[in-house]
Amino acid sequence: MRRNADELAKMRKAGRVVAEIHEATRAAIRPGVSTADLDRVAREVLEQRGAGSNFLGYHGFPAVICTSPNNMIVHGIPSETVILEEGDIISVDCGAIIEGYHGDAAYTAPVGRISTEASRLLEVTERSLYAGIDQMVEGNRLHEIGRAVQEVAEAGGFSVVREYVGHAIGTAMHEEPQVPNYWPGTPGPTMREGMVFAIEPMVNAGGTGTLLLDDGWSVVTADGALSAHFEHTIAVTDDGPEIFTRL
Repeated sequence: MRRNADELAKMRKAGRVVAEIHEATRAAIRPGVSTADLDRVAREVLEQRGAGSNFLGYHGFPAVICTSPNNMIVHGIPSETVILEEGDIISVDCGAIIEGYHGDAAYTAPVGRISTEASRLLEVTERSLYAGIDQMVEGNRLHEIGRAVQEVAEAGGFSVVREYVGHAIGTAMHEEPQVPNYWPGTPGPTMREGMVFAIEPMVNAGGTGTLLLDDGWSVVTADGALSAHFEHTIAVTDDGPEIFTRL
C-alpha cells in the first residue's frame, strides 16, 4: 500500500519514538542489567512521548520490547532473571504507535567486550541491513532486498534465517507483503513511492535452523550459534529510501 504525505508524517513520528527507545536502551546495556530493566527503560520513553506499544499484548506478548541474548534470534521475553553478562550480545526489538501508525526496528549490541566473531557478526548483519535498504528505490523489485541481504551475510561466512522475515508496515505492525531476507527465487512486486517496509535481517553465526522454546515466543538457533538482528522502518521516496527509525 502506498502512503500519502499525512500518513508518512505520522510514521516518521512513530519511527522517531522507536529510535529514542533504541538510544535509551543502548545506553542502559551493561553487565548486571536485567532484560526487564531494559523493558522498563523502553516503557518510560513510550510514556514520555505519549506513544502506544505495538508489542505489548500482541498475541498476548507481555512486554514492550523483545530481548534476545546470544543464540536467541528473536522474540525473547524480558525477565528479571535474565542478567546481562560481560561478553554477551543482546538483540532489542521494539515498536511504537503514533496516531494509529506504526514504527518497528531492532538492533543487536555488545555487553562490554565481546569476541571477535561476535563483533564481526554484528558488523556484517548491520551491513546486510543497509545493503537491503539500498535496494528500496522506485521501480525496483521487492525481493532484490533479500538478495542483497543474503549476499552480504553469506560473503561474511554467516547464514540468513528463513522462517522470520520483514514486512510492510503502516496502520498495523505486520502488513503484506512479507520481505524475505534472502532471494526466494522470484522478483516480487515492484516498489513504488510511498510504500513503507520494515527490513530486518536475522543472521546466524552457524546454520539457518531455528527452534521455538516452550514459552511459545523465544526463537533460538538450532545449533546454539550466536545470532544478530538489525531492523529499520523505511519508506520508498522519490529521493531514495528514507529511514524513519533513525535519529
